[in-house]
Amino acid sequence: MQDYRVLLYYHYVYIEDPQILRDEHLTYCKSIDLLGRVFISEEGINGTVSGLIADIDTYINWMENHPYFKGVTYKIDEAERHAFKKMHVRVKNELVNFSLEDDINPKELTGRYVEPKEFFERMFDPNTIIIDARNDYEYDLGHFRGAIKPEIKRFRDLPDWIRAHKEQFMGKKILTYCTGGVRCEKFSGWLKREGFLDVGQLHGGIVTYGRDSTAQGAYWDGQCYVFDNRIAVPINQVNPVIVGKDYFTGEPCERYINCANPECNKQILCSIENEKKYRGSCCEHCRVHPRNRYSDH
Repeated sequence: MQDYRVLLYYHYVYIEDPQILRDEHLTYCKSIDLLGRVFISEEGINGTVSGLIADIDTYINWMENHPYFKGVTYKIDEAERHAFKKMHVRVKNELVNFSLEDDINPKELTGRYVEPKEFFERMFDPNTIIIDARNDYEYDLGHFRGAIKPEIKRFRDLPDWIRAHKEQFMGKKILTYCTGGVRCEKFSGWLKREGFLDVGQLHGGIVTYGRDSTAQGAYWDGQCYVFDNRIAVPINQVNPVIVGKDYFTGEPCERYINCANPECNKQILCSIENEKKYRGSCCEHCRVHPRNRYSDH
């Protein structure tokens, strides 16, 4: 029975004192038994929380009546249990680490919002290029069919990758997407500042596209990586396929684990059988490492 909900959201708004707000937010979330991870900075808030349905409703109402957060858009998933083990609220310099010398303010410069229906239609335009704004391991689990995969492991590496491949994008219509939309707010604005003229971002991100009554997640292959205990969530309601490949055998796989060597911790797609066979490790060095934490008991 699905008595819980998982809430994903972000909101760009100037916050005068993030530390005071952090303390207030953490205290309130704990008071209504929410678990999750929330980031607060001077530029806004970005969070994922889980809780009982009634507690999530209470939280949304509290946020709507808060002077900073009225009008936040939420993506809501039903769940059987909490998606987190603890409640963390942290202050950061940026909601997502883009690390630009000259930062982008999405409230002043960002790509045009493209609703799921239009995004679905534009995927078939030969003059449109779709760029995944996420990291490589997220792409490997699932992505839009035909989307370009930047070979990056951190969001802040994306500008350098785009500049290195700029010639293949110039003169094209560009669509970008990410999990919930927060990364695309800055990335699409940066693309416009770099001289790309026609830049759109999937409004609400992948999770919203999967729920849209028209798109129904079509032409999304695989699952969507999420940053909580679920790891992956389904998107395509029409004709889902598996695109993830087992790290060791290349067979279809959608199960992520972290390498059992804590000094490595690399994320790999791996079946239960191969996790046992290779002691949850990505290589021989990690398998025999003295701190290997794998246990099959």
